[in-house]
Amino acid sequence: MKIEVWAPNADTVSVVTFDGPSEQGHGLDADGAGRWIGDVPMEAGAEYLFELEKDGASWRRLDPRARAATNSVGLSIATEIVEFDRHGFEPPPVNEWVVYELHTGTFGGDLRGVIDRLDHVTALGANVIELLPLGEFAGDVSWGYNPALPFAIESSYGGPAALRELVTAAHERGVAVIVDVVYNHFGPSDLDLWRFDGWSEGDGGGIYFYNDDRADTPWGATRPDYGRPEVREYLIDNARMWFGEYGVDGLRLDSTVNIRNAAGTADPAHDLPEGIQFLQELNDTIHAEYPYAVMVAEDLQNDERVTAPVSEGGLGFDLQWAANFVHPVRAALEAPDDDHRDLDAVAEALVEGGSRRIVYTESHDEVANGRTRVPAEIDPDDPRSIYALRRSALGGALTMASLGVPMVFQGQEWADPDWFDDQRPLDWARLEQRSGIFDLWRDLVTLRTTDHRTGGLRGDQIDVTIDGDVIVVRRWGLGGPESATIVATNLAAADREHVPLNVGDEWQVVFASDWSGYDPSGSDHASCVRDGGCAVAGYGVVILAPPQE
Repeated sequence: MKIEVWAPNADTVSVVTFDGPSEQGHGLDADGAGRWIGDVPMEAGAEYLFELEKDGASWRRLDPRARAATNSVGLSIATEIVEFDRHGFEPPPVNEWVVYELHTGTFGGDLRGVIDRLDHVTALGANVIELLPLGEFAGDVSWGYNPALPFAIESSYGGPAALRELVTAAHERGVAVIVDVVYNHFGPSDLDLWRFDGWSEGDGGGIYFYNDDRADTPWGATRPDYGRPEVREYLIDNARMWFGEYGVDGLRLDSTVNIRNAAGTADPAHDLPEGIQFLQELNDTIHAEYPYAVMVAEDLQNDERVTAPVSEGGLGFDLQWAANFVHPVRAALEAPDDDHRDLDAVAEALVEGGSRRIVYTESHDEVANGRTRVPAEIDPDDPRSIYALRRSALGGALTMASLGVPMVFQGQEWADPDWFDDQRPLDWARLEQRSGIFDLWRDLVTLRTTDHRTGGLRGDQIDVTIDGDVIVVRRWGLGGPESATIVATNLAAADREHVPLNVGDEWQVVFASDWSGYDPSGSDHASCVRDGGCAVAGYGVVILAPPQE
């Protein structure tokens, strides 16, 4: 098996293979450009380490490009590199996406456990899953944002074979797969990349890292040195791996602002030009080699340059997470007093940033770190109260009605009250206990993705108006305003007996969140159009479809 490693400051490099208690060393040859290369007699599944020597001292390291490891402080596992066969799968058009974000460990236990739950995702109607990071991390339990070996698939999740099985199973169901990757820092623990070949400056981490204050991040002094071509190549090759070897359909880059800016802010005084260069090279490379790929930035600065083309000086991402949606919308949903809801801010959030963003009211970050689920924020004493359920459903409707790609976080579809904890699995028994809430979310998701009556929700045009406490959203595409889907959301407790919408009696109410089938507290009366408008219950949502040909 051919082995190659970058270690420009080492005097010698060898591969140590293990066969039970015995081990054998195999020297590598320097290529004169900082790399060590050789053919090592080992088969797929063999365990090995690099042994490096400099100035008479020697040490062992895991392979930085190993596709598998026994664990983050164990041994590298030789793996045959296989190109993934997509069998012609194409992701759904982005304007039809609803993303389901999940954490492998708490959603399914491991990657094969996620496969067992995929039918739940398709029953909801979501057509994209986003997996929190899968790179080998310290220990067996983690969010995943502490990568020790970025190329190795987490051993406790099942390793490379399990990921290929999951992507295949998802594609067979028409579901695309996005994987979170972490390129803004490594580790900081269990980090064999640290001073890999023996060289460093001061307290720095060696060849993979900045060795000055540019290394500092909120997670440790382990920011990669984007100024080194070999480091940029390492990260871009990692991105290639997810597409070429595992068939994923997109990547979501964690905290890109901490790649392009040393302070992790919008202050240009701290910009990292080489970090910007890396992101541009990454997106240009992936889009050229994998035209179907969707690249997503978690930048959270509401900066339109993130999704602007590289040719125009942008970073070249397809989508970015929308901080300008989640924060004003959640503030309105959680405000205890109707008079304190900022409807203007909500209306702006539905439009600002356009279609090239991912919108949500819950994510792994928004339901942890001192915050919890929307129903529990609304009513901490009783997250199952009518107000908590109705207002959280309002958030779902606003998400589906907004410009951008909607996202649902695991358990949100049954109004799970628990904040995200990587040591606490989802309580799937609640799904059966709250089947009506699931049905509500399923209907919202289906109206957004595939229902032919509400194709306007997949269009790129929007009009938002405010009538008292009701926000009225009209969405349409090529059919023009007369083909718009209308979403009327009441952000007050009082019922509105009639909201004027300027529609004819032939318009159809296709969704009403106060239906008793969703929750026993609701109404058994069918919502209907009359006198050019309709009634909207307190904290309720009504969705209307135009006449069908």
